Amino acid sequence: MDSSEQVIYPAKLVRTLDPARPSAEAIMVRGSRIRAIGSLDELEAHGPSRIDDRYADSVIFPGMVEAHAHAKSGGMWEQTYIGFYTRKGPDGKIWTGCTSIEEVQERLWEADSKLDEGEVLRAWGLDPIFLPGDRLDRRHLDAVSNTRPIFIMHQSGHLATVNSEMLRQEGIDRDCPVEGVVKDSAGEPTGELQEPPAIALVKSATSVLGGEFSASALRNFGADACNHGVTTAADLGNPFVLTRDLEAHRDIIDDESYPVRLSLFHRGGGMGGNGDAADEAERVAELATTSTDKVRLGGVKLFLDGSIQGFTARLQDPGYISGDDNGIWLSSPEQFYTAFRAYHAAGALVHVHCNGDEATELYLDTVEQVLREVPRWDHRHTVTHSQLSTPAQYRRMKALGMCANIFSNHIWYWGDQHRDLILGPDRAERMDAAATALRVGVPISFHCDTPITPLDPLATASYAAERATPSGRILGEHERISVPDALDAVTIGAAYMLKLDHLVGTLESGKFADFAILDRDPYECSPSELREITVRGTVVAGRHFSAVR
Repeated sequence: MDSSEQVIYPAKLVRTLDPARPSAEAIMVRGSRIRAIGSLDELEAHGPSRIDDRYADSVIFPGMVEAHAHAKSGGMWEQTYIGFYTRKGPDGKIWTGCTSIEEVQERLWEADSKLDEGEVLRAWGLDPIFLPGDRLDRRHLDAVSNTRPIFIMHQSGHLATVNSEMLRQEGIDRDCPVEGVVKDSAGEPTGELQEPPAIALVKSATSVLGGEFSASALRNFGADACNHGVTTAADLGNPFVLTRDLEAHRDIIDDESYPVRLSLFHRGGGMGGNGDAADEAERVAELATTSTDKVRLGGVKLFLDGSIQGFTARLQDPGYISGDDNGIWLSSPEQFYTAFRAYHAAGALVHVHCNGDEATELYLDTVEQVLREVPRWDHRHTVTHSQLSTPAQYRRMKALGMCANIFSNHIWYWGDQHRDLILGPDRAERMDAAATALRVGVPISFHCDTPITPLDPLATASYAAERATPSGRILGEHERISVPDALDAVTIGAAYMLKLDHLVGTLESGKFADFAILDRDPYECSPSELREITVRGTVVAGRHFSAVR
């Protein structure tokens, strides 16, 4: 499209999320930006223009913003999916869920039959908490193959399970001292590896953690984003920001054919971070000055704890109702303070993985201490996941100028297990406490953490507003929020915590021409209906992309 040409797109409805003009009948685009929004008569007054009616029977909605995703998820679909829930890949292929260990083994046998001799069998999505009987371990995988190494990534991304051949090849035995190598009553490894230090022992298979840059994975992620109305996303914890592969990212993302803007957050400290924090902080700050319209730099992700359903998150008293040990610190308090202070002092935007409330407490204590030492306003540091953050912790977040990126998908995907097996009803009902955060005044967004759960902001908003579990329970009636508040969270709320709210998140003149094209008005939907909306495609910088359905 000619960058000087003005094009008017009439629609069934334009939902802007701009409080000054919340709806309109058409939107005008000039180049990559929105020129004006209003009636046809109002827009035609802006000078010569062309009318394009391709969206006349659709709803134009702000392009949605996913503030916690992983672009590597695009590459997971090149492996074998063995998760409990049925999932759809970026190409539209439906992968039915595996509801028993036997079904997992059958899918692995099928995958094994298609591999060359010696090739590693890689699969992902395993969620033992849903599978009846014994917990899947090396014995079950040995029944698939005792000669081919097998590597299975769990759905949480915080655990893996391997077979005996993989243990043998990597030298993981009863004498291995690494925390997270689970052992049986006889002291032998079961094949389960908890958290990155243990998983990293499997050097031959950990490309699933993002060990190698994949152009096809990045392109698949872009296709998945388009399919779900996402036009801006944070790749939260990209391992390539400080490597030569950053330029490969730029080549793909900056191309006008790529359908999503990406904020690439450096993965620092704890989970795969290497090098000196002060040196890395300086390099991240320098890279921030090289950001483009589509590739944003200057953010950092740090890690504190693990997964709640994996029993590796850090919980305050009374801990897990099962009585299991209280999780794993991915960064010690001392390591975390050193890293956070360095990145904060360098001006970075820091998002920290905190599933358990003990992790959130340590993060808040650290922010409070560092702000006394290095004062800085409008930092927008974010508690990401914020699953068990308490009302008192939300009040502290408000006082400290922080944000909360809430993992509301857990209410649907693991809500029944959190209530009955992990936390008990009282704490489960205050999980992902969006209503409390909003009452206190903490800026929020919701996220999917793909590949942990599907990249689908409308579904994510739906789960936050409805708070229903698969069994039909309402998990925390008083933490429900309205549909408009949920939609704000996956648009302008997420844009705010990425420091992009002046560019995306609402439809306003001067902002980027980034839209989601929907078949109906989300504001007219009940919470459960939000996830039934069809995304027909997206517009990014005035360019049109069709969804695969």
